[in-house]
Amino acid sequence: MSFWNRRKSVDALAAVEASARLRPTLSWWHLIAMGVGAIVGTGIYTLTGISAGLAGPAVIISFLLCGVICACAALCYAEMATVIPAAGSAYTYSYAVLGELLAWIVGWSLILEYTVASAAVAVGWSAHVAEFIQNAGWAIPTPLLHGAMSGGLVDLPAIVISAAVAILLIVGTRESATVNLVLVGIKLAALVLFVVLAGQSFNSANFHPFMPYGFAAHVDPDGVKRGVLAAAALVFFAFYGFDAVSTASEETKNPGRDLKIGIIGSMAICTLIYIGVAATALGATSFLDFSKSAAPLVYILDNLHHGFEAQLVAGAAIVALPTVILVLMYGQSRIFFVMARDGLLPQSLSAVHKTRGTPVLMTAVTGLVVAAMAATLRLDEIALLANAGTLCAFVAVAVSMLVLRMRDPNRPRAFRTPLPWVVGPICIVGCVYLFFNGLPTFTQWWFLLWNGIGLLVYFAYSMRASRLANAK
Repeated sequence: MSFWNRRKSVDALAAVEASARLRPTLSWWHLIAMGVGAIVGTGIYTLTGISAGLAGPAVIISFLLCGVICACAALCYAEMATVIPAAGSAYTYSYAVLGELLAWIVGWSLILEYTVASAAVAVGWSAHVAEFIQNAGWAIPTPLLHGAMSGGLVDLPAIVISAAVAILLIVGTRESATVNLVLVGIKLAALVLFVVLAGQSFNSANFHPFMPYGFAAHVDPDGVKRGVLAAAALVFFAFYGFDAVSTASEETKNPGRDLKIGIIGSMAICTLIYIGVAATALGATSFLDFSKSAAPLVYILDNLHHGFEAQLVAGAAIVALPTVILVLMYGQSRIFFVMARDGLLPQSLSAVHKTRGTPVLMTAVTGLVVAAMAATLRLDEIALLANAGTLCAFVAVAVSMLVLRMRDPNRPRAFRTPLPWVVGPICIVGCVYLFFNGLPTFTQWWFLLWNGIGLLVYFAYSMRASRLANAK
């Protein structure tokens, strides 16, 4: 069979041999916590200020626009996840609908998304810890707090958190999800605390003028791209993460019900959180003030004389980051695992532990790769590559949903995307716009280079090693 025509059967996707199948242990509340854990990270603590500096109070519209695009993507994911309740997310859907080559490109892009994002968040967590260590006066050499490409020797905290998350994932999926549930509760409590305290100083005058930089993206004389759409291109990347929920399809007890609740529920909750926090921040303090702060929520509470509470919110930021790493590393290990199970990567990596029901070897490999990247590399620019991978995956899922609607309209669907020929195109057009207008040219070229390398790997190894290529 030519690689152009290789597609996995939708019906056969559920028929995976027991030795290579992941154990179903998750319920809908685990999935919602997983989605919220991945989405609500440092973005809510930092991008609120940066994006307000680009759009003014109209940044609320930016959040709403991104929420619409991501909601459309979430609806597409929910339908595909219930039709194909197998691990692998966008990669698996593409393999069944669009074919092996496009699935490889999507899977290769997801590897980029999850691995680089995990490492970047580990480095961000390390920066918070390093500041805490230095303020506490602990005698830890500075070269051990920064990677070699950041002026240090090795980023020890980044290694520690990467290893800790990998070990937790190896112990068990349900155990990892339970820890994530607790940590998500802590950081949501901190955001509720912010809204309650800052809301007491709400002043509607701070919303005037509402749209000082206009709607369209444009470059101001100071060289900064501003406008509601410019801010939307930035805050979009505070939303993604819910796609990791779909990688848990195979480990969900009742996928037909729980996946749609987990994907759509986490997106709805996070959109409300982002808009609520942004509106409260804008009402409490002029955006011209807090947009200059690297920690705008902490700055606002300090400015309102809530010093102790400000430190609690700052502490919650440190708590928030490991949940993001956990979900991203979980998603990465499952993508790797399924690609290995399909033969596109060495099949020895797809072994599942007999008692724990987790892909121990693949999770350990993922942890080592993330730790190595986080320990040495400077990821402030290359981390944007994760965003390109996300946009690629969103487009692939929306296209897969539409193609399957045409190819197999009578297939039972536990969840059907409402107005699919409106929702799907909005997702596709929105993501394409953000790719070309929201990402730096540097990132776009590196994304193409990464996929060029991926195609070399595919034609040199995966095309012939594929299980479909060797099927009798």
